[in-house]
Amino acid sequence: MAARVVLLHGLRTSRTMWREQERALRAAGHVTRSVDLPGHGEHVREPFMLASADVAVDSAVDELGGPVLLVGLSLGGYVAIRYAARHPDAVAGLVAAGCSTRPRAALVRPWEAAARAIGLLPDRGERLNAFVVRRTVPASGALDLAAGGWALDATVPVLRALSGTDPVADLRRVRAPVWLVNGRYDHFRGEERRFLAATRDGRLVVVPRATHLVSVTAPVAFTRVLLRAADEVDAHA
Repeated sequence: MAARVVLLHGLRTSRTMWREQERALRAAGHVTRSVDLPGHGEHVREPFMLASADVAVDSAVDELGGPVLLVGLSLGGYVAIRYAARHPDAVAGLVAAGCSTRPRAALVRPWEAAARAIGLLPDRGERLNAFVVRRTVPASGALDLAAGGWALDATVPVLRALSGTDPVADLRRVRAPVWLVNGRYDHFRGEERRFLAATRDGRLVVVPRATHLVSVTAPVAFTRVLLRAADEVDAHA
């Protein structure tokens, strides 16, 4: 037996960010499928909408023959939580990383304003993005992040879409086991205890010395969490 694992990337990145995790999962005998969400990667010219994100996840689940261990980081984590609440029979387990803060207006509006200002730069923020990645992400992780291209124009439509969601309410509807995974220095872990309390069968993993992009700033530790989750889902199946 092997777990089926679907991986959803973060904002402005693509499915290539999961290359290290996919190698490890496949080496352990699990089957994986990483997804480019609308507005990102191979679908960068498509508008981001939650409904079309659900369709992209549906396609991956159908391809693997579900139910799956659904893994998402940041944007991918919010999409994964929402999907798991609405498609309980398709999700055998949920790993939601870097998304333990509700996307409320007080958070979204300043971020959207900053994104609009950056988008007015002549290069639409390309050099700023490259600078931040160089300063915050190990070289190997930076290569994986960049391999699928950067979705520089995705931030505003994504924030607008997420501002209407309630991940805590969605977590209350998730029947599958849940792993909430956050880097120790992740600015999106502010409500992790509230998120954990909303789960029926949840566990919280805080990765030492890691930041928001925990899968690339602490890839070994994060991959170990995925392998344990995949083994547990496989054993229950």
